[in-house]
Amino acid sequence: MMARTLVMGRATPAGTRRFGKRHADRLPEGFYRELDGLTVGALGLGTYLGAPDDADDERYVQTAALALARGVNVLDTAINYRCQRAERIVGEALRGAVAAGLVHRDEIVVCTKGGYLALDGAMLPSREAYQQYLEREYFDRGTMSPEDVVAGAHCMAPRFLADQIGRSRRNLGVETIDLYYLHNPEQQLDAVSRERFLGRVREAFVMLEDRVKRGDIARYGIATWNGLRVPPGTRNHLSLAELVRMAREAGGDEHHFRVVQLPLNLAMTEAVRLPTQTLDDGRTVPVLHAAAELELSVIASATLMQGQLTQGLPAALADAFPSARTDAQRALAFVRELPVATALVGMKRREHLEENLGL
Repeated sequence: MMARTLVMGRATPAGTRRFGKRHADRLPEGFYRELDGLTVGALGLGTYLGAPDDADDERYVQTAALALARGVNVLDTAINYRCQRAERIVGEALRGAVAAGLVHRDEIVVCTKGGYLALDGAMLPSREAYQQYLEREYFDRGTMSPEDVVAGAHCMAPRFLADQIGRSRRNLGVETIDLYYLHNPEQQLDAVSRERFLGRVREAFVMLEDRVKRGDIARYGIATWNGLRVPPGTRNHLSLAELVRMAREAGGDEHHFRVVQLPLNLAMTEAVRLPTQTLDDGRTVPVLHAAAELELSVIASATLMQGQLTQGLPAALADAFPSARTDAQRALAFVRELPVATALVGMKRREHLEENLGL
């Protein structure tokens, strides 16, 4: 469902701080943290998993509304999740919570991503139908060309990303997206040279800086899967130092490239233990170290590894995290001990939300 009107405003330092104070007594000490001047909860709502159907829409809307009422103020989605339905249910939940007086717009951090070509509401029956959709929606309108598309589904052309921001704002029903990510930009390195890739990143960042000036987004970042976890020299490797240089070229020293998102959990610990990032002074350090030195906030994704870390963990973890009562809580406790702003968990059931907040 498309939003009929936009909720005006954006997350602000004062608004998110107010939200944190209102809920602090009911949540664990240290639950609220800082992300680029905003106060954010250590647990954020992810919306990746699920079917593109009405049943999962309803589950997510109910859980998102409850999460907002219980002190969660980071809502994370992407335009391609569940064929744009994920963005739309985030928008529905936010509008409902604002209308009911449960939250104010300036208290909630709305995050989404662009880069993958998104279907509209449902899967298509064939490759031919998909190609016709691309031609109708994008190629014929000049939003992008076939040469801009990598692996049949990924694009970072500025005109395409500008189009996606507009669609995402309508889906979410917000005047301003608080955090907009380039989604898995390392996908481009499957098809183009590193030099051309950095050129595409710079062009995308120039457009994103312009969208910040227009008020469509408040800040931007990258959301990755492999790019920050693999060592230098690997084809899909991303360098935070290089990305910050591109941001400075696009927006000067006051650029708005502020956040990185990557998988971080008990089974995927590269951001902590592997020196995948080379800084300008030649030191090679892990992602979390590099992000801190480059003044980038970190959001952890796949915190429970799509549910695989919710049972069967080694018994020793019970001793390591004595306040945690379940394996899901132990997995979350591991990530929350690290210098990350928010740990994202996909939640579409009340009992899962309650368990994850109960740490």
